[in-house]
Amino acid sequence: MSKKEILHKLKSLFNPETVAVIGASDNPDKLGFHVMKSLTDGGFNGEIVPVNPGSKRIMGIPASPSIIGVRNPIDLAVIVLPADLVPEIFEECHIKRIKGIVLITAGFKEIDDPTGGKRQSKLAEIANRAAIPVIGPNTFGIINLHKNLNASFTPEFSWLEKGDVTLVSQSGGISHLLAFMAMRRNMRISKIIGLGNRLNIGFADMIAYLMDDPETKVLALYLEGVNEPRHLVETAIANRGKKPIVAYKTGSASKGDQESLSHTGSMAGNQKVYEGALRQAGIFCVNSTQALIDLSQTLSVCSLPEGRRIAILTGQAGPGMAACDVCETEGLEIAPFKPETQKIINELLPPLALRTNPVDMGPAWYNSDAVHGIVRAVMDDENVDGIILLTMFASANRDVVPNLSRLFIKWNQKKPVITCFISPPGIWDKHVISLEKAGAIINLSSPERAAKTMACLWQYKKMIKGA
Repeated sequence: MSKKEILHKLKSLFNPETVAVIGASDNPDKLGFHVMKSLTDGGFNGEIVPVNPGSKRIMGIPASPSIIGVRNPIDLAVIVLPADLVPEIFEECHIKRIKGIVLITAGFKEIDDPTGGKRQSKLAEIANRAAIPVIGPNTFGIINLHKNLNASFTPEFSWLEKGDVTLVSQSGGISHLLAFMAMRRNMRISKIIGLGNRLNIGFADMIAYLMDDPETKVLALYLEGVNEPRHLVETAIANRGKKPIVAYKTGSASKGDQESLSHTGSMAGNQKVYEGALRQAGIFCVNSTQALIDLSQTLSVCSLPEGRRIAILTGQAGPGMAACDVCETEGLEIAPFKPETQKIINELLPPLALRTNPVDMGPAWYNSDAVHGIVRAVMDDENVDGIILLTMFASANRDVVPNLSRLFIKWNQKKPVITCFISPPGIWDKHVISLEKAGAIINLSSPERAAKTMACLWQYKKMIKGA
């Protein structure tokens, strides 16, 4: 069977009507229990078929002794059985004409034993002959929040809000880290995909599929090693500029390379060579999980800046200076305002305030109209390509964020607006969350993160334009 036939079935894998859990269990000590709980608690509205020869019902759902014995067609099989039983199950999936497999089971290419690699090769032969796409082995699973599909062993993934950023990772641990960071950031996610050992579906295949996925706007990749780097680069080049791709690749240290081999069954490779090739292909590289989350979320909300001229508006001088340092280090320009903009600012702020860029709006705390007027004037300034707005809570500025909310929503990211609004819990949280859900701002927890992310937006724009 051809790779094209395999990839064609990915749509059914991510949007199944019927899911069979092979190795389902009522025992909380078994992974099959947690996969069943993820599907049922996640609200999957298709049919769930537990498969276990030792049970008639699992979690109140009628069970089947084998996959062959299931009457209805099955789109997706999630396998949580010991590694030595999996080849036979794959053959049964072939007979049953199953359209996709998530193989959670470990014990294949990633183990320090040649039998693991041989098992994986055998599974690849069966899956390719049957034209079945396989996510895994050695994976936590997949999540499609738009389908209420949590085909993983972590029910809590379903707590995420539905959105348009898709996370693709080799590491289950990093997938959990990114998902829970996203949850705490109120970041909205489309899919989470744990590629694991990549039996016959790898990063290149995911890029090709997700470029046509209407529920994905931004791709965030975590890579350790790549079996076919040329295929990945060629696929990314073919889709360059269609959707933003952000990648964090680890394994630059020799110890990390060794760890990658035992973790996902592939060598990490030379870090600089990889990053250079990825950038040439239009994949923007970052150097931390935090940056991966920050930039992916920002790209899903913000417009790209037309240039590198940035305005920094701050409620206190210190945070503005911190943001300035990062902007200048990262190649951004602290823009001079147009004369008419500067005139408005001069009229709204007292003479002793810092009134040129960066603007210290602290003296206007008590005057919400003045703050509103300054922000609006800078938004409209043709010399400004992006705005960083920083305010640390103090009793005197309690109303600043609520009073700016309508302006942000009306502005609707015509130019990118990144904020750092920090307050004690419960003061600005409701307003910030509401603005982020509306796509009106991206709010980050430090001036440095806000400035770095703005710089990444500009650097991404330059990369895509080939500048």
